[in-house]
Amino acid sequence: MVAVGGDVMSRTADVLVVGAGPTGLTLALQAHALGARVKIIDRRPDAWRPSRALILHPRTLEVLRPLGVTEAILDRADTAPEVHLRLGSRVVRVSLAGFALPDTPFPHLTLVRQTDVEEVLDRALAARGVVVERGTELVDLEHGPSRVRATLRSPAGLQHVDCTYVAGCDGPESTVRRLAGIGWQGKPYAEDVVIADAELDADLTPGVAHVAAGRDGLAFVFALGERATWRILATYPAGRDPIPYGQPGPPISRSELQALLDAAGLDARITSLAWSARYALQLRLASRFRQGRLFLAGDAAHTSSPGGGQGMNAGIQDAVNLGWKLACAAASDDPATLLDSYDLERRPVVRQILRMTHLIFWAEAATGPLPSLLRGVFAPLGAPLIPAILGRRRLVAEGVRLVSQLRVAYPDSPLSVEGSPALPGGPSAGRRLPDATVTTDGGQHTRLHALLAQPGFHVLLHRNAAPIEHTSFGPHVAVHRLSSIPGTGMVVVRPDGYIGLRCGIADSAQLRSWLTLAGASVPALTATSDERS
Repeated sequence: MVAVGGDVMSRTADVLVVGAGPTGLTLALQAHALGARVKIIDRRPDAWRPSRALILHPRTLEVLRPLGVTEAILDRADTAPEVHLRLGSRVVRVSLAGFALPDTPFPHLTLVRQTDVEEVLDRALAARGVVVERGTELVDLEHGPSRVRATLRSPAGLQHVDCTYVAGCDGPESTVRRLAGIGWQGKPYAEDVVIADAELDADLTPGVAHVAAGRDGLAFVFALGERATWRILATYPAGRDPIPYGQPGPPISRSELQALLDAAGLDARITSLAWSARYALQLRLASRFRQGRLFLAGDAAHTSSPGGGQGMNAGIQDAVNLGWKLACAAASDDPATLLDSYDLERRPVVRQILRMTHLIFWAEAATGPLPSLLRGVFAPLGAPLIPAILGRRRLVAEGVRLVSQLRVAYPDSPLSVEGSPALPGGPSAGRRLPDATVTTDGGQHTRLHALLAQPGFHVLLHRNAAPIEHTSFGPHVAVHRLSSIPGTGMVVVRPDGYIGLRCGIADSAQLRSWLTLAGASVPALTATSDERS
């Protein structure tokens, strides 16, 4: 970098990522894996912050796998969590492992702290030569037709960075969203969430998540504390003092926290309180996810209650969708269509997620007469039926598919193409490619998702498909012949694991047309290219 008149001029970047939470780190990894030059900043001077998210869903683990981070995350996680659900005087034991989900390598919910996820992603990014620039904040953006000039402030002074795209992953109070002039629609909740780390005198099994439902709301207790053994999450009436969304608010007292545990029916006494904070909640959705060369992802694009554990998961799935498109747009013959597909695909999905989380949180935390009655009276009465319901494995699996976003699909996307002749059977274009045991052309038996666990585009040729000359497609396109699948068909899988093209024959012309639209043929951007978008 060169100092000019007190300012610091930086090198250009293809993608400037603002915010280094799970969304920003994942987006940076995905864009870098497809050849983009990435710069990532975060205004926090250090990486640590209290974990608000504690759950990763199966689909999120699937999309992280090609980035080479899943095993490291699972090493820090509980992949066979058990929950003790306290409904009045009844305790129902629930296992969150071993769901009837044969088409995913991760048939379980995963308990893992957000800080652990961030640390794994941060280390993976650093190993690739991209270091998060901490203590650096976005001040201003000059948004032109062919580039963006970002003004950043850091301890070294002001930096002016020329970049092709900016990805705002900077939370509910997003500076990128404000500078882009994008609307922020929704409303605050009447309840806050309290998070605390404490030591407890209680007969609570450390390896179990304890959840208690009472008339006043829910309390969660996990042995996943960061400053003490136990992490406590509980709902709490919103205070009158405003709290910046996404930031920890004032602590609550030990006596107040004890009252929350007592009201929820947890027989636990707080012996020491290491840390606590209130977090304000809101239900909001950005009016659009793209403004020219500026994009929003994660909490900058949408924010909801913690109901269903969707925040970190939805943000990571935004990131893997957007990251490859930003990296590949310069090589696309229609970059505007490719980049517009991000909003077109993700915004309807997020809207459905917000509806679901709102309903879940209403049942968990709302203090009106009906939800209080449901939690305080009807839930304990229905507790004996829960084991029978959970015994219906296929029913439970369908619920997990919904909550885990395994059902998410993009059938109306311009990137979802059914070729000619049509390929009969199987999941259609725009749907997630399910996992399965397959045999490759060399006779090796493997799982399909393991075969595709490398960044980039994957072309799957069926047993009798014509050969494809793919050396001219670029380094990010791999071709696999599956001898265990009969027929002459071809399926193309996007970097985020969704089917882009299906065709009844291995037609090089149709394949090249789709790959050119997706920008798969050139590995990297140039900072001044893509003026067509």
